[in-house]
Amino acid sequence: MGCLPATITKRGFKWCIMRPDDLEFMVDQPEISADVLLSAMEQAIDPMVVIDEHNNIIFFNPAAEEIWGLPREQVMGQNVNCLVPLPERAKHNGYIDRNRETGIGRIVGTSREVEFQRSTGEYVCGELSISRVQLTGSSKIYYIAVMKDVTEQSRQRRILVLQNDVLQALASDQTVREVGELLCRRADRFVPDGMAALILIDSAHALKVLAAPGMPARFRAGLDSMVLTDAQVEELGSSPATSNAVVWDSYQSVARSLGLVRCCSSPVVSRTGKVMGIFAIYLRGGEKSHEWADRVVAACMPFCALAIEQNETRLHIAQLSNFDRLTGLLNRSSLHNVIERLILRGGNSRFSLFMVDIDRFRDINDALGHVNADRFLIEIGRRIRSQVKDECIVSRSGGDEFIIVIPDCSHEKAEKFAEGLINAIARPLQVGENTLSISCCVGISTFPENGPDSETLLSLADVAAHQAKEDGRGVYRFAGREKNQVAQDRLMLGSALRDSLARGMLNLHYQPQVETMTGGLYGVEALSRWHHPKLGNIYPSRFIAVAEETGQIEAIGRWSLKEACTQMMKWDQDGVHVPTVSVNLSAVHFRNRGLPEYIANLLQYHNLTPNRLTVEITESVMMDSSGDTEEVLHAIRRLDVGLSMDDFGTGYSSLSRLTRLPLSEIKIDRSFINDFEHDTNAQAVTMAVIGIGSRLGLTVVTEGVETVQQHKLLEKLRCDVMQGYLFAKPLPPAALEEWFRAGQERGSFILPGQ
Repeated sequence: MGCLPATITKRGFKWCIMRPDDLEFMVDQPEISADVLLSAMEQAIDPMVVIDEHNNIIFFNPAAEEIWGLPREQVMGQNVNCLVPLPERAKHNGYIDRNRETGIGRIVGTSREVEFQRSTGEYVCGELSISRVQLTGSSKIYYIAVMKDVTEQSRQRRILVLQNDVLQALASDQTVREVGELLCRRADRFVPDGMAALILIDSAHALKVLAAPGMPARFRAGLDSMVLTDAQVEELGSSPATSNAVVWDSYQSVARSLGLVRCCSSPVVSRTGKVMGIFAIYLRGGEKSHEWADRVVAACMPFCALAIEQNETRLHIAQLSNFDRLTGLLNRSSLHNVIERLILRGGNSRFSLFMVDIDRFRDINDALGHVNADRFLIEIGRRIRSQVKDECIVSRSGGDEFIIVIPDCSHEKAEKFAEGLINAIARPLQVGENTLSISCCVGISTFPENGPDSETLLSLADVAAHQAKEDGRGVYRFAGREKNQVAQDRLMLGSALRDSLARGMLNLHYQPQVETMTGGLYGVEALSRWHHPKLGNIYPSRFIAVAEETGQIEAIGRWSLKEACTQMMKWDQDGVHVPTVSVNLSAVHFRNRGLPEYIANLLQYHNLTPNRLTVEITESVMMDSSGDTEEVLHAIRRLDVGLSMDDFGTGYSSLSRLTRLPLSEIKIDRSFINDFEHDTNAQAVTMAVIGIGSRLGLTVVTEGVETVQQHKLLEKLRCDVMQGYLFAKPLPPAALEEWFRAGQERGSFILPGQ
């Protein structure tokens, strides 16, 4: 009888059996006959095989017939190799012989799991145990193999392990291709005659083989060339069984030429019902093997969907982080990265950067509403894209600001492009029922002439765009050297300010405020000072403006409040009683609802009563009608902290708002005092402000007092408080302490003759 074409796989087992007349060696009790033992083995529910000293099968019970799918007559007397798969046969007899001689070898011992193929082609998993038996008084060695069918348990365990491994792969941020390769390799191992493939279906319904480790290139190319119709995709979603029509029927002839005989497949469907792909296992043989392949496909399909959905989520997040949601153009952060890559090319790399600013966009937004304004911006983006080539970069950096980067762009080419761009954008645009006339301004900077990095180039292009806007509509301007230097100075100063603030290099000076009628100390105004080790002394008018432009002004204001409170506490400890300190804050501070709480915590920490602190506001704060600003101002006054209107009368002060704001003090700007002695109009305005303050119960402080005549006139007008060089310049803390002690000794902070 011939050997079987297929048998045990994996670890491979090697056994032998004995003839029935040799079974007496197994009888431990005299009353148990060999016939009884043989009958018991025949009726055992577990498959049993016995081989003799020549490795021939001498026992093969009915259970063994069932698990192998072979009749006893076909295997009895045959070498046990007929039950062993072809890859194992060459070595199998050697394993048995070595064990016979030495008693050592892997064929005998604890049970182990093996996999073999029935005569029908169906794969079976078994738990195999082999015993080595030697007859008493004989050199003959027999082997008894007991097999237990654990196919179902093994398959369930394998699927659970696969699910766990795939979940770990997804959690470790592996790509969808890596997860697909993992699924296909495992499926190929689960179904030995199978070849797994994960096939994606893109938005255009084209098939793309994502993972198929065992798929021949010719068959893969055929699948990659397929494009489904809308009807086919819809049918896949409604009837999963139709997936074979896509991945098998169309290329069946090619598949059969490669030894593939059938396909088990399923569409990969998202939670929303979208058909995202197909998972398939192509089979090379075995009529019944498709049942297990179907189960593997069903087990893998949810994880295919999870991996593809995770990948789409990542792509969406990348889209959101790199592209403008409205126009689909690069956003500003991505633009910086692209520009830096262009700069890093080195060599003769050069490019021009165009900043496009749409004229009167705020009016368009207010008149047409946000929805139509968005449509407007989308159309502007399309018009810009129509003017550029593929190698150019287009970005919307926010609002109505668009940026274009053109590589290898000469000055003449930049001029020509800017003119064409302005003309393209200027075409009338229909938005809803409105026909809009559009114009724009363009600022141009060039690398390497205008700067070494993206931030500088963008800043200079912005300066040039503002210059174009000042010069008229529909014009472009190049970043000039003078403006280039100004912008670079501003960038350098902003960076130095940020570093100095972090390292504590700013400090406060304090200018005294003297009571006009008594000569007593009313308080001091805290003024920021900055001395940079390389740049020297920098005037407040300069660095405060830079702080506002670079977003550092709020940090400076909070630092000033904290520093002033710390200094007051130190003066109190040193016996220098300063009644109150005034600190200037900008408009941005009063839009922060957390400011009152911050001030309250500072006062409590430094053990200061609220009336020891006055917060100075500018007229821009006064004119801010937002609810946040007014609420913050009232909350500060409810703390009993003073609130002073600085530089009153120089801007757009409204008397009606003056009556509604919770002020405790107003300060007359120094511009009214410059020629106070000789200018009767200035005297009249000052007298009116003093009268208004008196009637509203506000303290009036006059700044810029420098002469005795100004002092006398203010005294005559009964101004409450004076501040100026006549009494003292802004002083550092130690110098102010000396000034204070000298005034204490005199009994007045106004020098005789002042």
